Amino acid sequence: MNRLAILGSTGSIGTSCLDVVRHRPGDFSVAALVAGSSADVLRQQADEFSPSVAALAAPPEDDAGRASWPCEFVAGDEAIDAIVSGDDVDTVVAAIVGVAGLRSTLAAVEAGKRVALANKEAMVVAGPLVNAAAKASGATIVPVDSEHSALLQAIAAGGRDRVSRVILTASGGAFRGWPAEDLAAITPEQARQHPNWSMGEKITVDSATLMNKALEVIEAAWLFDLPPEQIDVVVHPQSIVHGLVEFVDGSVVAQLSPPDMRLPIQLALTWPDRVDCPIPRLDLATVGSLTFEPPDLERFPALRLAYDVLAAGGTAGAVLNAANEAAVARFLAGELQFPQIARLCETVLAAHTHDRSPDLPELMRQDRWARTEAARWTA
Repeated sequence: MNRLAILGSTGSIGTSCLDVVRHRPGDFSVAALVAGSSADVLRQQADEFSPSVAALAAPPEDDAGRASWPCEFVAGDEAIDAIVSGDDVDTVVAAIVGVAGLRSTLAAVEAGKRVALANKEAMVVAGPLVNAAAKASGATIVPVDSEHSALLQAIAAGGRDRVSRVILTASGGAFRGWPAEDLAAITPEQARQHPNWSMGEKITVDSATLMNKALEVIEAAWLFDLPPEQIDVVVHPQSIVHGLVEFVDGSVVAQLSPPDMRLPIQLALTWPDRVDCPIPRLDLATVGSLTFEPPDLERFPALRLAYDVLAAGGTAGAVLNAANEAAVARFLAGELQFPQIARLCETVLAAHTHDRSPDLPELMRQDRWARTEAARWTA
């Protein structure tokens, strides 16, 4: 029985993970559930899955009902750190969105847990620190993102030392093919709609700007120890091919599946084993055709920033991530136009005081600085 602590249990990855548990109750049990602020949904999940403990990132305004919970109920960063480090947890599903998930992810890695990593920002902001912690503790990090899961599977076909390059696929988001002159008129409501995936609004906007793919390029570099020149991106609107690996002999191995996050989530929990998964089976005859095209870096310049960050290293990832989180929030609030998200990020990244070997406090200081700069940025 694989005992899970699910961080971000009320989000899209967390709820998909719980659906995997529903379908395989003999393989997985829920030891802990952690959410940000959705106390009502968390309570419903606790009633269904009977964890030992449920936690919120911050105490609810009305804490009077704490005793009525069907399990121990706690709140705050220190309580969450204790949960992910506990002996009754085998695997930590790190699915808290944004830099808010870094502390708990790092605590799980330091505790030597198996970490099913959906919080790409942990690697973007602090990849070297996370990898060093994993090496010291013996933790296993298995990616949940469909693209990195695909690379993990494809690399296993030929071996890491035989990889020539990896190729991440991108759907292109909701505005692929839109004329450049129309992008400034995109509304937050339009940007919240993804053509293939059901995700949270911040990730959906990131997909539309291609910033999500930029963050995935950075994550891939740290997860698989790859230089930036060995990481490519191709736009694949059908979201059937999730990643490809080219080996030194020229052969290319790809992973294909329907766009359903339950598969990479379950695989992160069982890897390298495979068990039946409750997703639709792929019917290529029904799909009909698979198409690929290069990303348009003129209309969607966010992707270029990934390679700038990898070339700079150090604090660059933390600054890009923080600037983007702040820029997306401003766009959703109606304060920025869609193309200004990438422009803001590029400006803040270029202005920051770079440190090539930061510790965690310095990364967090740069994160705060970038958010301040992003909040007062004007076109």
